[in-house]
Amino acid sequence: MVKCWKDSDNRSEDAQCPDGGSTVSPKSHFPHKAFWLSLSASLLLIIIILSITVNLKLPTSHFQSSQIVRFTMPDQSGALINQSASVDQKNHTVTFSVTTPANQTSTVLFDIKHGLICYKPADQQSCLLRKMEKSDYDNVHSLLQESTHKSQFQLSANETQRQREFLGVLADTQVEASMLDEPLQDLCQGRSVHWTRRAEGPGKQRLVYFCIDICFPSNICVSVCFYYLPE
Repeated sequence: MVKCWKDSDNRSEDAQCPDGGSTVSPKSHFPHKAFWLSLSASLLLIIIILSITVNLKLPTSHFQSSQIVRFTMPDQSGALINQSASVDQKNHTVTFSVTTPANQTSTVLFDIKHGLICYKPADQQSCLLRKMEKSDYDNVHSLLQESTHKSQFQLSANETQRQREFLGVLADTQVEASMLDEPLQDLCQGRSVHWTRRAEGPGKQRLVYFCIDICFPSNICVSVCFYYLPE
């Protein structure tokens, strides 16, 4: 005999099903519904936790993409000087901080993505731009590669090659800082921006008004000097 279950007066009793089959009380479906509801709630909670975790890690990943690299090298008189550079592998930028003996810090930003170098002198209310050349790419790439292995470099006096470059400031090519790309725009906010070009030298009739020395892990130190070109 096939038994049919039904509920009567809070008791379960046997009854024969009219079609000869068996019927199941609705209460028997409850454990299945509870299981699926519990599983769905658990999955939703896991998704929310993962989303929050990813959002919290994004700023940390961006911060860790920048690395501070420090240089120690002798100047031409033999005295040791220090420089630091912020290497951002993610955004392809290298930012030098150059401090003078008078405790004034100038900034030089190499923007590899846009092929530009921006000089921000400590004692000038201006920024100076120039396009990167092959030697600039070579020097910066050497820093990007070496910085993945170590963060401190000590350059020796005997092996360091020193170069001097003269850049003429083009007074009639002022650029609005707001028109620059983000890394340069942030650096030059509130300053006038001028283009420069490589020149042979200022000549006797013009004076160099400041120089910035930058050193790279490849034992190359470049002294970049600026002066105004004739209008």
